[in-house]
Amino acid sequence: MPDAKLLLVEDDPSLSELLEYRFQNEGYSVRCTGDGDEALILASEDVPDLIILDWMIEGTSGIEVCRRLRRDKETAHVPIIMLTAREAEDDRIRGLETGADDYLTKPFSPRELLARVAAVMRRIRPALAGEVVEVGDIKLDAVSFKVERRGQSLQLGPTEYRLLKFFMESPGRVFSRGQLLDGVWGTDSDIELRTVDVHIRRLRKAIGIDGAKDPIRTVRSAGYALEAV
Repeated sequence: MPDAKLLLVEDDPSLSELLEYRFQNEGYSVRCTGDGDEALILASEDVPDLIILDWMIEGTSGIEVCRRLRRDKETAHVPIIMLTAREAEDDRIRGLETGADDYLTKPFSPRELLARVAAVMRRIRPALAGEVVEVGDIKLDAVSFKVERRGQSLQLGPTEYRLLKFFMESPGRVFSRGQLLDGVWGTDSDIELRTVDVHIRRLRKAIGIDGAKDPIRTVRSAGYALEAV
């Protein structure tokens, strides 16, 4: 993905140097830091296209960095891939609930990380130009990555954006968790089914406004659908 700007937050010098070299060879512009506080400054000074964030870093922890980035409207949309030595499911879910879009458990292959970053970049940069989708009172502009409801601008994370766009392309259709995983995360993803529920909750919160009904319908034992309300 030429010209894409990456912020790499990793405090292992050898791993950071290796990843910086690999990504630069792929045409990415890479900035590196091993400190959580500096990462927040770098992200605010020049908003990256994607952030690779280690959980255990100097200064502010990776999980807290992720949380603060999601709270800041300037960086709320930036995809975050977390690197973690934590294998417990609860830790992975915590990372996703905090705002991470994907995670990779150490040790990992740099080639796999490159592939995951490329996949995320493809998903957040739609090929079709000028595409505007409307379902009920929700309007999504795929070029500017803007979402509005009743004229009110909504702030969505990158995964919630892709999930909403997927729903809006087939309004009223019920999708199983497996179908949502395939459509939003990709058929080669190893993300767990439970992850879908996490992002559905986040999407509901992001598109909820005062006086408006919840457009996401839960169909017991079947999945979810987006309705025009």
